[in-house]
Amino acid sequence: QVQLVESGGGLVQAGGSLRLSCVASGRTFASYAMAWFRQAPGKEREFVGAIATSGSVTYSSDSVKGRFTISRDNAKNTMYLQVNSLKPEDTAIYYCAARRRYSSNYVRDYDYWGQGTQVTVSS
Repeated sequence: QVQLVESGGGLVQAGGSLRLSCVASGRTFASYAMAWFRQAPGKEREFVGAIATSGSVTYSSDSVKGRFTISRDNAKNTMYLQVNSLKPEDTAIYYCAARRRYSSNYVRDYDYWGQGTQVTVSS
């Protein structure tokens, strides 16, 4: 069983930055692929990016890739999402997720979820 806790969200002006963190319980964090998803009001949860156990990262789009950076620190059981040049359309609840071994772009593939952290970008 893995428990995930996100933090770092908040209210920021367009063009600003935030660093989101996701701390996992347990001693096998390194064996889990991790991912960030987000869900805006009235919309489905969407993939932002994922980081494999190898450290390899995939992003949902070139737009996200140029502004968002995913990393992990296995010694701290923590995954990060650095978000820069924020836009109002980035406003959403950001969730971290975990699954054993291989990363995936799909909500249905992840077994463990955090409670989410709200990011609000004002124009």
